[in-house]
Amino acid sequence: MTAAEKHQSSREPGGAARRPRRGSRLNGRAGIRDVAAAAGVSITTVSDALNGKGRLPDTTRRHVREVADRLGYRPSAAARTLRTGKSGLLGLTVTTYGEEPFTFTEFAYFAEMARSATSAALARGYALVILPAASRHSAFDVWSSVALDGTVVIDPSDEDPVVADLVRSGLPVVSDGRPSGSLPVTAWVDNDHEDAVRGLLDHLAEGGARRIGLLTGTGTDAYTRLSTSAYLDWCSRTGQDPVYESYPAHDPCAGAVAADRLLARPDRPDAVYGLYDPNGTDLLAAARRYRLRVPEDLLLVCCSESTVYATTEPPVTTLSLKPRRIGNTVVQLLIDAIEGVQKESPVHQVMPTDLIVRTSSRRPRGGRRGVVAPRGPVQG
Repeated sequence: MTAAEKHQSSREPGGAARRPRRGSRLNGRAGIRDVAAAAGVSITTVSDALNGKGRLPDTTRRHVREVADRLGYRPSAAARTLRTGKSGLLGLTVTTYGEEPFTFTEFAYFAEMARSATSAALARGYALVILPAASRHSAFDVWSSVALDGTVVIDPSDEDPVVADLVRSGLPVVSDGRPSGSLPVTAWVDNDHEDAVRGLLDHLAEGGARRIGLLTGTGTDAYTRLSTSAYLDWCSRTGQDPVYESYPAHDPCAGAVAADRLLARPDRPDAVYGLYDPNGTDLLAAARRYRLRVPEDLLLVCCSESTVYATTEPPVTTLSLKPRRIGNTVVQLLIDAIEGVQKESPVHQVMPTDLIVRTSSRRPRGGRRGVVAPRGPVQG
């Protein structure tokens, strides 16, 4: 057959080119019929599963989405916008860390969480817009000028006015962090901070610590509040006097000053847990300043997702909050709320944590057991 004959055979009578069947592969991309065939369900079921319609079991929705993702199926965003009136845009921000814009993605937790959330949104045909954290009015003005279908808010403070305004406007809001009872978010995802803090404090005590200190924040977000409360409860239960210093977490310089204050106290601790990402390096620097050896004289743990702590001297034990899992979960809950998906599982989910034990919290065999007498800082 000649090239001309092949060309002619691909056309309908009358010269009209045959079009591929609707929903079939076009340019190598999977269509909705391919997803239905691979998943063993009807086209209607695929449409309902991917668009949050109908009364389908969660297992069916997950199965269809997994198949669609494996085949690389992507619904047309433009067609969906015309059909549903939704923009396909999700917001993500931190509102609780002061009045100035907080570049939260510079910290490993937020970077990992945002990366996972972005991937989860794209897999369901949405785009994630990372918005700046600023004062109440400027932040809400930004949200009002962007056609968002819903928003993820990380670590909202008690009675957060921006979140309250967003909820009042009818926009679905999912919180990364357990909100206070007066903050009516659509859903939330958080870690069991109390259990995590109890576990790491027990770990330090088993390593020989006799007076464990805490480096914490002044914020009212759930992470800070619940972690600090768990520390105070642990001290009360074990008969230890609390030894802690607080500082505004959005101020990186304040963390180093607070670490110095903690190790300069007359009741200096022989182990410290730092709630925030930079606390590990802050405490290592303060320990050197006060001629304390880690881990011989001082045991350290901080909450961080940063891989830097695997290579510090010594490597620092870290508490991981599993931000990738949280990022995926908050986006799934938000999109389900936007699309009106009937949930069989609760919309409030608690995620596990992981204590990654390294040298800084393991005292060498025969090492010092007890509190080192306070010494002045190294001069010069």
